[in-house]
Amino acid sequence: MTVADLGLAGWPVGVAVVAAIAGARVRSSRRRSALNRALHELRRPMQALVLSSGPGEGPGAHALRVALSALDDLDRQINGNVRRAELRPVDCRALVQPAFERWRGVAAAGRRSLVLRWRAGAVSVLADPDRVAQALDNLIDNALRHGGLRVCVDADVCAGGVRITVRDSGGAPRAPSGSRDARHGHGLAIVSSVAAEHGGNFRMLRTPAGAVATLELPLAPRPLPVAKRALDSAASVPAPAEAPALRAVA
Repeated sequence: MTVADLGLAGWPVGVAVVAAIAGARVRSSRRRSALNRALHELRRPMQALVLSSGPGEGPGAHALRVALSALDDLDRQINGNVRRAELRPVDCRALVQPAFERWRGVAAAGRRSLVLRWRAGAVSVLADPDRVAQALDNLIDNALRHGGLRVCVDADVCAGGVRITVRDSGGAPRAPSGSRDARHGHGLAIVSSVAAEHGGNFRMLRTPAGAVATLELPLAPRPLPVAKRALDSAASVPAPAEAPALRAVA
């Protein structure tokens, strides 16, 4: 067999590879279009619900915003965009309290108690509210699913900022890794990602007495007092140039 014969013999393989690549691209394009259509149909009613809920800060309004944020994450994954956390000073209790309220009814329905113990005072953290809400929802949901009859949410000031701890009293064992459902098991990865975006920390400790999840968020910079801002502003204004001295003319 000559070299030319080998080249001709390789043509069918090359054509098959090109056809497979083209088919995969077509299938990927169709799948992406189908996912974008589904996103469109989900986002539209969700946005309508957010608008109809008004400017309220109740658990329902917060839950809708968390759902929309999750849809935005899915949109970025499908279409290749990168999400950056939009950090701003936020009252820490205004982040944690709505998450507690969102899950209190779920806890009661499952005959569990959900307790919030606030020891952080009136502090503000530098945070993206929607991303932190996602993290808190995942931590509380995880504790209610796998913990015992009592779940506690604690908030304390620490050296790095504010420490939010979700602890459960132990309960049902986790499913073996071989039987894990691919639709589940992503919550802790999301919390870890949120902590990294905020320059904070996330730790998960499992003990026979239950699991302890800790999320730390940095404090927001304190605004300068009015008098201090006025002094700094005055110091930044350049002094007027001295007028030239006048000399008498004889």
